[in-house]
Amino acid sequence: MNKVIAVFTKDSFLVPVAAIILGLLVGAVAMLAGGFDPILAYQSLLKKVFGDVYNFGETIRQITPLIFTGLSVAFAFRTGLFNIGAEGQFIMGSIAATYVGVTFDLPVYIHAPLALIVGGVVGGLWGALTGWLKAARGVHEVITSIMMNWVALYFSNYILSAFLVPEGQQRSKDVKDTAIITFGWLSEVFDNARLHWGTVIALAAAVFFFIVLWKTKAGFELRAVGLNPHASEYAGMNVNRNVVKAMFIGGVFAGLGGACEVLGVFHYQAIAPAMPGYGFDGIAVALIGGNTPFGVILGAILFGILTFGANGMKFGAGVPIELIRIVIASVIFFVAAHGIVRFFLKPILAKKKEGRS
Repeated sequence: MNKVIAVFTKDSFLVPVAAIILGLLVGAVAMLAGGFDPILAYQSLLKKVFGDVYNFGETIRQITPLIFTGLSVAFAFRTGLFNIGAEGQFIMGSIAATYVGVTFDLPVYIHAPLALIVGGVVGGLWGALTGWLKAARGVHEVITSIMMNWVALYFSNYILSAFLVPEGQQRSKDVKDTAIITFGWLSEVFDNARLHWGTVIALAAAVFFFIVLWKTKAGFELRAVGLNPHASEYAGMNVNRNVVKAMFIGGVFAGLGGACEVLGVFHYQAIAPAMPGYGFDGIAVALIGGNTPFGVILGAILFGILTFGANGMKFGAGVPIELIRIVIASVIFFVAAHGIVRFFLKPILAKKKEGRS
């Protein structure tokens, strides 16, 4: 009986799985309405991702920043905050790591770790500023974090153009070889796909997420403040400090993602006319993953496969890339509207219950 009840809870593993299936079905219907073959489209998507080692390696590369930003958003959700600012924190982590990577001359065992640490800390401080505005001035984090995304974009462009971009260019100099975190031998195994140590760091960050929130006193306070700040304050917890702390930790995750993208993939940063989008995609990843670290990893894998495989659908089945967004949007909708998913699951679970009784 307890297992049946667990299935109908929001955190159930079965609900996101059913939501993904329903999302894929809705995407198939959209393709049929547009005159495309959904079976061929999904086959082409899978072939693009798993057809050769290079594309499989690039899919892993695509998944990595989504894990970081998904963890950033999910951590804030778990502490009662809505961090829409992962995009800006990602950008600030990128520019900080670029600055350290380009301007410093250090040994490899110091340079790369320092660039990563600075990127993470700067991303964390950018998030903490949003938390401080909420704690000290009562400004809602959704408003400030959205605004801070744009501030981060244009501030990073200013830093690039003023200090890091050679005259007449649109991107910074390459970071020093000592700051690069490319996974050399593994990249060669995957036919020179842009694999890097950031993937390992992302998985370690997910473990850190779990340990901090569920195995430490500080994590208990963060979750308690998120559930009921008034009761937490009555119990002697410093609510404002925990709000800032939660946004700082979430910002560190996103900042590390930006740092790893620069140091592991591109090795430079370009003046950006628009936001990269990883922070906004991280919101979807966190929702699909149920705001749990393991769920975020699975959500990032799904999101990465769909986004990277979209080109396969375009060239293999003639399906516009925009249609993959319909699939992703449908999955998010069914995850958010989990009551609808449970409605579809209810007959199946009822049969299982009858078979056991």
